[in-house]
Amino acid sequence: MWHRSSVDPQDTVKSPPSENVTMKRASFYGIGVTTIFYVSLGCIGYAAFGNAAPGNVLTGFDEPFWLVDVANVAVVIHLVGAYQVYAQPIFACYEKWLATRWPDSAFFHREYAVRLPLAGGGRAARFMMCKLVVRTAFVAATTVVSLMLPFFNAVLGLLGAIAFWPLTVYFPVTMYIAQAKVAPGSRKWVALQALNAGALVVSLLAAVGSVADMVQRLGHVTIFQTQL
Repeated sequence: MWHRSSVDPQDTVKSPPSENVTMKRASFYGIGVTTIFYVSLGCIGYAAFGNAAPGNVLTGFDEPFWLVDVANVAVVIHLVGAYQVYAQPIFACYEKWLATRWPDSAFFHREYAVRLPLAGGGRAARFMMCKLVVRTAFVAATTVVSLMLPFFNAVLGLLGAIAFWPLTVYFPVTMYIAQAKVAPGSRKWVALQALNAGALVVSLLAAVGSVADMVQRLGHVTIFQTQL
């Protein structure tokens, strides 16, 4: 997730120091903290439940209720923010197409302003009916589709397996080889290609496991009842 969201901040980083130096430091701390967090969570979950560890570790705890509720609220806040970030390119793409398709429609071009009574200075919230209606419909539709998916872990694992190798390993390694002009056949080149091949094998195994899990559960599934 970090590598997909680091491009936009890099474009807005002030210099000096150079963007390269700043982003290296940000990447080090960002990836380090997330790695420690996820590895710790996996180890704690396995230590508590063993092979029966649930896909959503929060479902394995009933007490203390307040702590589980706080954790669920934190997950909701995290997902709401992440959804806004990752959905923006999709919003921009179809809104641009709609505006081009109907250039004279007020629904797609007119901007409305609603004054905020508690905000000083006569501030107003500005919006377009297209964004209000279409974005709301998009979020509602994707929410319904996600609720219909009965294989939470399997679908998540399959999507992660598909995206992991090309986005996290292949493209960064290939760009580094081209930028650093790593000589083919050198030790570094062989090590990087071995990393590429190993990550590809891991992705393929994860995809096969996710598909096998879905096939195994197909006989006893119910829509809108997620199986972790």
